[in-house]
Amino acid sequence: MKNIIINVLAVLLGLIIGSVVNGGLIQISGTIIPPPAGIDVTTEAGLRQALPLFEPKHFIFPFLAHALGTLIGAFFAALIATSYKLQLALIVGFIFLIGGIFMVFLVPSPIWFTILDLLVAYIPMALIGGKLIIKKNEK
Repeated sequence: MKNIIINVLAVLLGLIIGSVVNGGLIQISGTIIPPPAGIDVTTEAGLRQALPLFEPKHFIFPFLAHALGTLIGAFFAALIATSYKLQLALIVGFIFLIGGIFMVFLVPSPIWFTILDLLVAYIPMALIGGKLIIKKNEK
C-alpha cells in the first residue's frame, strides 16, 4: 500500500514540477523573443489576435515549455516512484499530452506547430525522462 501511495505522489509531483517548468518558460518567453508590437499575449483573446502575426521564432518557447516541462516532470515522477518508473513517467507525459490537445482547440496554432508539438513534446519526452532514471539506476 505504501508503494502505491508513493507512486501516486510521484505522478502528482511530476505534474506539479512539469507545470512549474512549463509556466516559467512561458513567462520568460516574451522577454527573450518579444511578441509582435502592440499585442497583448497575456489573455486568450490577445493570443488569438496575435497568432496570425507570429513568426516561427515565436513558437520556440511554447515548444520548449511543453517539451521540457514534460521531460522534467516525467524525470521526477520516475525518480520518486518505487516501481513502474517508466510507466509512471509515461502517465505524466500522457496527461500533459491531453493538456496539449486541449490547448490546440483553445488557442489554434499553425498546423506544423500542432503536429510537431503533439508528436514530439509529450510522449517522447516522457519516455526520455523515464529512461534517464532507469539508466541511472542500472549503473
